[in-house]
Amino acid sequence: MNNEGLNRTSHVVDDPTQETEAPLRVNVDVLKQRLSEQKRKERVKRTIILSTVVVSLGALTVLTY
Repeated sequence: MNNEGLNRTSHVVDDPTQETEAPLRVNVDVLKQRLSEQKRKERVKRTIILSTVVVSLGALTVLTY
């Protein structure tokens, strides 16, 4: 039998100097700004898609008559 599978384990280092501490405070203004930028991008995408559909329908209407 082969013991390689049993010998392969993840090595977790319990060295406190390697741990990074998470910031205790969250800047709400930064989160609000990210949220507003994300909403703006979604709105632009939606507007582009809607205008493309409207222009396509208009072009098809003009071409059929």
